[in-house]
Amino acid sequence: MSASHGTAASPFKQPRAVWAVAFACVISFMGIGLVDPILPALAENLHASPSQVSLLFSSYLIVTAVAMLIVGWFSSRFGAKRTLVIGLAVIVVFAALAGTSGSIDGIVGFRAGWGLGNALFIATSLAVIVASASGGFGGAIILYETALGLGIAVGPLLGGELGAISWRGPFFGVAVLMAIALVATLAFVPALPRPERRSSPLDPLKALRHRGLLTMGIMALLYNWGFFTMLGYAPYPMELDAHQLGLVFTGWGLLVAAFSVFFAPRLQARYGTAPVLYANLLGLGIVLAVIAAGVGTPAVVIVAVILSGAFIGINNTLTTQAVMLVSPVERPVASSAYGFLRFIGGGLAPYVAGRLADATDLSVPFYLGAATFLLAIPVLASGHRLLRAAETDTGEGEPLTPVLTPVGAAPRGGTRPVIVAVGGHDGAAATVDTAARFAQDTGSPLEIVHVQQTAVVEEQAVDTETADQARAAVTAHLDRLAALDIPVTGQILSSVGDHAAAGRVLARHAAEVGARAIAVGRSPRGPLAQFADGSLTTALTHAADCTVVLVDPEHTPRPLTSATLSELRTEAH
Repeated sequence: MSASHGTAASPFKQPRAVWAVAFACVISFMGIGLVDPILPALAENLHASPSQVSLLFSSYLIVTAVAMLIVGWFSSRFGAKRTLVIGLAVIVVFAALAGTSGSIDGIVGFRAGWGLGNALFIATSLAVIVASASGGFGGAIILYETALGLGIAVGPLLGGELGAISWRGPFFGVAVLMAIALVATLAFVPALPRPERRSSPLDPLKALRHRGLLTMGIMALLYNWGFFTMLGYAPYPMELDAHQLGLVFTGWGLLVAAFSVFFAPRLQARYGTAPVLYANLLGLGIVLAVIAAGVGTPAVVIVAVILSGAFIGINNTLTTQAVMLVSPVERPVASSAYGFLRFIGGGLAPYVAGRLADATDLSVPFYLGAATFLLAIPVLASGHRLLRAAETDTGEGEPLTPVLTPVGAAPRGGTRPVIVAVGGHDGAAATVDTAARFAQDTGSPLEIVHVQQTAVVEEQAVDTETADQARAAVTAHLDRLAALDIPVTGQILSSVGDHAAAGRVLARHAAEVGARAIAVGRSPRGPLAQFADGSLTTALTHAADCTVVLVDPEHTPRPLTSATLSELRTEAH
């Protein structure tokens, strides 16, 4: 997102409410990785087979899947904070009970309760962070991405260290840390307004009647089948202790986080969503086939698992974004429907893999997992036209990609305008005012384009502001500039996740209206994000026929080119 003023405020200067939920997010993202290093120890200490231990995943994920159908209904009735608090409390109770259990059946049952708490938490955490953040959503997203990276990377390491002491350690560790997060949430997170419209528990199932959402959901089910087959069974052929397994899955987690946050948007901007997903699913299929073929060689399994993190990070981000692109229903409903299908796949896979491993040998579940990755490719291809239409806005169906909506009086033709692109944050007014002076100096009308974004982070998506809030922001700019002796008009550019797509749409609009220049400000997300490949500013600079300038209240406007983008990236390091 572009636009801010002067030196962007630190995204880490946030209210205590944001920090409380972000801390809980770190622990939540630790979840699976925290338990993975102790799977062999659980089997040994509780005299259980790998197939019995795998039910820890199955019970947790199947309950999470079913609960995803009702979390929207629950949150719309009881509010986001209460939903979040209940979710945290349920996780604390059942994680602690799992640590006290003396049997594998007991742990499996308590993990099911943990899954209910997880569904309530993940369905509301990103929305609460965005709603509670100061200075716009940019800083909130950075904080959520940081929590994601820390949780995924540190979870296996902490799980390995605690698991080296006792297999009960990771369960008690989660209970204690989530209890701290629960207290902080109760103390610092204010009550948030409930949605105007109450959803129905049937809404997610009804949404699956839409072909695009159903197609992407089935693709996600197949992908999660392969993913959780690997996660549930790869620790056994590695023949490592809990500490060593923690180190392996920390390497895997670092790649998941890095490729999810940094590389997925750049690949998407360069090649498009569908081609990247095709290549990614093929890569995952090959990786799992390598694990199957080399299941008797621990080094092969270790290297393959670590490398799979890159593919998984890309897939998690782009699959969620594809769902949001092709789904015409409200974001929470689409997320619930999609979550139901993908968690069902993840829950069934470990159970089936266990049965196959008991009946045959350990390589067979991995070969099946590889096959599900490959089967996901033709499923995705069956929805290719819908996804491509959504990305390019060809008019074949709903206008689901970045789209411009006028606000206020229609622009008058004849004079080439200056366009300024801003987001919903504290620095937007300063950027607009600076662009207005630039327009006055050139004798041009000013067109304000407010970018309203659905943020997609890993497997979560949230609207950063409502349509009414976006319209109110544009109206405030128009009212403030009414005294200027230049025509001022407004637009809202709605976008889902893909910053580069928003930039290209804005460039096409500028060409259609014959814009003299497009002004952007400094992003609250910082220069590394703003000037990276795949960002709105970079895509806009490359695609625009007119001059793109970086405006700053304290400095002279700076024209942006490929060379200056490179300079700005270098300056940011």
